Amino acid sequence: MALPVREQLKYWGAALVVLLVLLWWLGDVILPFLLGAAVAYLLDPVADRFETLGLSRVVSVALMTVLGLILFITLSLLVIPTLVTQAASLVERIASIIESAPENVARLQVWLSGTFPGLVERFPDIGDIEQTLSRSLTSVTGAIRERAGTLIEGALASFSGIVNALVLLVIVPVVAFYLLLDWDKMVARIDELLPREHAPTIRELAREIDRTLASFVRGQGTVCLILGIYYAAALALVGLQFGFVVGAIAGFLTFIPYVGALVGGVLAIGLALFQFWGDWLWILAVWAIFQSGQFIEGNILTPKLVGSSVGLHPVWLLFALSAFGAVFGFVGLLIAVPVAAALGVLARFGVHRYTDSPLYRGTAEDDGEGHDG
Repeated sequence: MALPVREQLKYWGAALVVLLVLLWWLGDVILPFLLGAAVAYLLDPVADRFETLGLSRVVSVALMTVLGLILFITLSLLVIPTLVTQAASLVERIASIIESAPENVARLQVWLSGTFPGLVERFPDIGDIEQTLSRSLTSVTGAIRERAGTLIEGALASFSGIVNALVLLVIVPVVAFYLLLDWDKMVARIDELLPREHAPTIRELAREIDRTLASFVRGQGTVCLILGIYYAAALALVGLQFGFVVGAIAGFLTFIPYVGALVGGVLAIGLALFQFWGDWLWILAVWAIFQSGQFIEGNILTPKLVGSSVGLHPVWLLFALSAFGAVFGFVGLLIAVPVAAALGVLARFGVHRYTDSPLYRGTAEDDGEGHDG
């Protein structure tokens, strides 16, 4: 005899509460296993593709592991040091720009006094702007300069406090390797444990969640990589200082729609104004790089790689990242996108069931009475 719906909701609700409490309580302990599971999930289609070419699962996973190690070593030796160096130099450059602000304000005051002589007489306090701004910016500049040399190392050290070198270099790859090796077996075992009454519905929802999540994460990740390379290479070609790190930032933030182009564009154009001031052709070229990037993303990359039916609205994604990050910390940021995808699928399923139910449509008698009335 099947359990009543109310009893089932109590059991599943209790299981959900226990899961959330465990995520909050275990925190960083569970982090390497979540990272390993995320890597295994992302790479499972690649392993399946190798198997279709005639390789065994073990050989496929071993080959992917070797390729991953080569990629990691290459990034460690070539890309990451350049990013760190340019990021530290960028902080130093911003400090210099802030430091020169009082001089620019003084020149602006001289120009205003010569062009609009009545302005200073009408607003006598305008003469104090330079002194006030100079004192404020001097203190800010001093703080930035003191930390410019250690800002990047401090950020990396803080990151290492959450995800230490042992996790990154040992535990995560090992967890990912074993999960990827037995991924299909684990999925089959979970399918066997599904409640028989609801197994077809759960399978359908799981397939929809997997499709949504895979389309978004894998597709958007590819878009981020392509745009990051494009922005970095294009900005380097026009000669923009720190173009490599600005391109990397813009590409990474493209994961959140419109944010990458906005942040990267403002940062790049701001740097271009100071570097190419008076040479408007190069400033226009920097602007054109981000405009073309937006056009390529919106009309070519996103429709082809992500698709229009993913169902993860940017506002919903931002809310999920903010909420889960605030409650569960770094672990929350990892699970925010999968949970957002799952909740979106469940919400659409619930709306579909509601629109097919008598609660929405009413009964035949009600329709007849409404028609007669």
